Amino acid sequence: MTSDNLVQENLRHSKVHSDEMLEWLRGKGKAIIIIHDNPDPDCLASAMALRHLLAMKLSRDAVIAFSGMIGRSENIAMAKELEITLTPLELVDLDEFSVVCMLDTQPGTGNNSLPDDCRVDIVIDHHPLREATKSCRWVDVRDDYGVTATILYEYLVAQNIQIGTKLATALFYAIKSETQDLGREANQPDRNAYLRLFPVANKRLLNEISHPKLPVEHFRTIHSGVENTTIYGKLLVVNLQAICFPEVVSEIADYLIRLEGIEIVLSMGHYNNEMILSIRTTDALLNAGEIIKRLVAGKGTAGGHGMMAGGKLDNVPFSSATLKEVEDFLTRRMLLELSIGDVAPTRLIESH
Repeated sequence: MTSDNLVQENLRHSKVHSDEMLEWLRGKGKAIIIIHDNPDPDCLASAMALRHLLAMKLSRDAVIAFSGMIGRSENIAMAKELEITLTPLELVDLDEFSVVCMLDTQPGTGNNSLPDDCRVDIVIDHHPLREATKSCRWVDVRDDYGVTATILYEYLVAQNIQIGTKLATALFYAIKSETQDLGREANQPDRNAYLRLFPVANKRLLNEISHPKLPVEHFRTIHSGVENTTIYGKLLVVNLQAICFPEVVSEIADYLIRLEGIEIVLSMGHYNNEMILSIRTTDALLNAGEIIKRLVAGKGTAGGHGMMAGGKLDNVPFSSATLKEVEDFLTRRMLLELSIGDVAPTRLIESH
């Protein structure tokens, strides 16, 4: 199948699915859109797009709810510059909503704070399908897509809905950041959306979002990270210890995977009695999502896909000794996963 034919086939799927979903929604009441904790550009843009779809086709507004915090400067700038209205989930009365949507996450993944006993009607995601998701009413999970925002872009195109400048900027930036300019896990639909959204996106806003002013804590975290980095052949392990916000763990993983000779990074940091984890790899033969699930088995929750994954260990009290124990435990498991045997660990920055 040619790339053009594939795009058309995906659009047909999006048209059929969105038609049926919108028809089901037509007689329903208020809708809430749940995105994952500590939201990133993908779930922010996806929620913005679904909200626009409901407004244009059903003349209905929807509440976008999240838990945790937005800590990364680029994501704060995105929410501010694109005027994305967000509501803390803890301030929401879920009984007021007759429709619950979940984007870029799924029930039971551990990375969203929706109560386990809460019904979820609509799930749209690009991560591997979870067992709990199968019981939801409308499910569109495409784990061959690099970005959930691409699926929502296809819904808008299939429904002939005009995409304004701010929404185009949000969707474009989501694809740009999630796939690192189509260099990481981007599929043909992602590439098509990226190229079609770019002319419409506001370049000044893109620059404001991509290059925000950074707080001093950002540079202190980088300093702490490189001082607490150990290299085991192709594996790099970084322990950020106490962190100001969870997103910094993946941010540092993205930064350090660029180190020459490194093929996989395990990044970790302690936040709110949990050890936040992130894996990045440049090896297409590895599956970061499956590795991290085995890494935290019985001790936490995790998920992801080929080249990027995240998770957390629960109930980790803060102390230097405990954090060292956790790092050693995770490192041993990583070395086994990667079949790295006798290799002398080296520090990225030698202590004096």
